[in-house]
Amino acid sequence: MDIAAKFKETAKSVLPVIIIVLVLGFTAVPLEKAVLARFAVGGLLLIFGLTIFLMGVGMGIEPMGERCGSALVAKKNLPLLLSCAFAIGFIVTAAEPDIQVFGDQVKEIFPFVNKLVFTFAIAGGVGIFLLLGLLRTVLNFPIKIFFFLFYSLLFALAFFAPQNFLPIAFDSGGATTGPMTVPFIMSLGLGVSAVRAGKDDSSFGLTGTASIGPVMAVLAYSIFLRAPQDFVQEIARAKIEGAAELGFFAKIFLPFAKTFPIFLRESLFAIAPLVAMFAAFQAALLKMTARQTIRILVGFFYAYIGLTVFLTGVNGGFSEAGRDLGQTLGNLAMQSGGFWIALLIFTGVVFGAVIVCAEPAVWVLSEQVEQVSGGTIKRKALLIFLSAGTAVAIAISLLANVFDFNLKWILTIGYSVSMLLMFFCPSMWTGIAFDSGGVASGPLTSTFILSFTIGAAATNPADSFGVIALVAMMPLSAIQIMGIIYKAKQSRKARDASKEAK
Repeated sequence: MDIAAKFKETAKSVLPVIIIVLVLGFTAVPLEKAVLARFAVGGLLLIFGLTIFLMGVGMGIEPMGERCGSALVAKKNLPLLLSCAFAIGFIVTAAEPDIQVFGDQVKEIFPFVNKLVFTFAIAGGVGIFLLLGLLRTVLNFPIKIFFFLFYSLLFALAFFAPQNFLPIAFDSGGATTGPMTVPFIMSLGLGVSAVRAGKDDSSFGLTGTASIGPVMAVLAYSIFLRAPQDFVQEIARAKIEGAAELGFFAKIFLPFAKTFPIFLRESLFAIAPLVAMFAAFQAALLKMTARQTIRILVGFFYAYIGLTVFLTGVNGGFSEAGRDLGQTLGNLAMQSGGFWIALLIFTGVVFGAVIVCAEPAVWVLSEQVEQVSGGTIKRKALLIFLSAGTAVAIAISLLANVFDFNLKWILTIGYSVSMLLMFFCPSMWTGIAFDSGGVASGPLTSTFILSFTIGAAATNPADSFGVIALVAMMPLSAIQIMGIIYKAKQSRKARDASKEAK
């Protein structure tokens, strides 16, 4: 792996966000200089961490997932495959850092939510639908019918759930697909489909399938949850104790020093289940050589260090600036309207378009799509459509905050459109689209973008939930539209070649 090229591409994805925030923070939307300095330091840590993490994914997590999937199918033991799928989905999701952060954010606004039950409900949902996704792959059940049936069931369940909890339920589907879960799930699906040598739609869609489970589980949890009326509580913003008394450089670096040990531990909890599963599979099924084993373990170590640095940068200062910027712009938009509403929406659109390209799982998916398609599906083209969909999602979320309209109808219409597009889109592209919805809503979205929208909705933070759901929804349509365009181009090329042959 060319580490210099990877670092260059990562920097290109993140630096535009850094530049935009710094320009706004020093000009139109003045922010505290210490906040901007922390943001810049956090951005640099994010770039270095993401580069190291991606190197570890390529060396350890992806090869392990593919080998485990292939080995499980080769055993020709369906109960073993399905039970392992559930265990993998449950364990890895319960340890996912994004889920812990999301659970804290939900409990902070809705104190009556039991975080442990909430986390286990999400993890159980992922486990069940990972099981169902692999069963679909093994049985070669059409992916379009699969998604249509379960999304119909999901919206039927949503009809009985408390309306103010719907955005949280849909957000949970995006929060589960974090930097540890996604690479392993995608590689597992590729390993299973490679052994089956089935149709081209079997390689993708497993991540999208796994995203359905948490939404249904949280909806079911909310139905049986006895909660205060309207599920609305105030949010208290955490502050660093004694921050006003600290020196300038202490204000910059102290938050990173405080958060680093936390994410050193959380990243260990995230990667330890994968290492344990690798040890179990190596002993029982894989039987790899010492050289292969050492390479995968080194990959895990790189992924661990990279994820720790990445999360420290994001949470130590990067997302804080997003919240402060969103709050300042949101207050100006509500008070003055006009230009400030336009600036708020424009800033969110730019952030959405750029920041999705820095999501770790987006890198993994786009590279796998290009590899599996033999280069016919270009990574850059996929990123353009994914960025466009994410930008629209952020704009809709901010407009909902400013003009106070219900996201339920947007989600209903959006998913209905994506279901309709399935009839015209090639099956492989449908799988890629639903996978893209999961990977687009990773740690940057659930920290920086969510912090930005929470800041913009400071008067009622509960309204900020739903942005992750929208980010996860828009690629379903955007990527399927790309697939329809791709199909039309291929058909036109085939007709032209046929005319030339005559």
